[in-house]
Amino acid sequence: AASDVYKRQHSFINPHSYTTKAMEFDFSLIIHSIPLLLRGAGLTLEITALAVGLGLLIGLVASLAQLSKSPLLRLPAKIYVDCIRGTPLLIQIFIIYFALPNIIGHRIDPFIAAVTACSLNSGAYIAEIFRGGIQSISQGQFRAGLSLGMTYGQTMRYIVLPQAFKRIIPPLGNEFIAMLKDSSLVSVIGFEELTRSGQLIIAETYGTLEIWTCVAIIYLTLTLTISRFVAALEKRFRKSDDR
Repeated sequence: AASDVYKRQHSFINPHSYTTKAMEFDFSLIIHSIPLLLRGAGLTLEITALAVGLGLLIGLVASLAQLSKSPLLRLPAKIYVDCIRGTPLLIQIFIIYFALPNIIGHRIDPFIAAVTACSLNSGAYIAEIFRGGIQSISQGQFRAGLSLGMTYGQTMRYIVLPQAFKRIIPPLGNEFIAMLKDSSLVSVIGFEELTRSGQLIIAETYGTLEIWTCVAIIYLTLTLTISRFVAALEKRFRKSDDR
């Protein structure tokens, strides 16, 4: 467990010393805690990347299904999107980690449960992002593709989706950032991402102010970095369109 690792690596720390320094900000505690917090931040990024990556696939399929003329495709996709977006991610995590094992008959690994819940949640929101992006493309683009002898699928693949993807880069970036922060909820099932790592350190050292401040700074650094990357990506695509 992360708490055992922390004890072995920093056994020289006296937890009670932090209770006597309630009004002091102990930078040495942060320095000793950084390795474990960075490890948690890495797991947070891993969960977020997997969730949004799988969410892109789920969202694309769900968005195309919602735009389909067939009720057999449109109705299930609509129900999925409405149910996921209408319930809290925390409840979805509880259902997958605590309720689903009663149905399948065996325990689910916290990492698998975390990725599954976050992917299904992200997929529903990305489905709406894709749907909005596709519907923002002029119907003339569809007609042009069809008039060239392309099928509906070919028109979507080669004409509509590339244009729609450029338009949905900003909301996709926002979804990544939102999922990065929402991934802290998986700490409730014991998965040791950034927030859970902070909780474990605080349980050992009682350095609430120092650790939560450090955790907040790490989250802020990650979100600002991603925001700058998305802005640069959007600018690059905009320049390619202007040429």
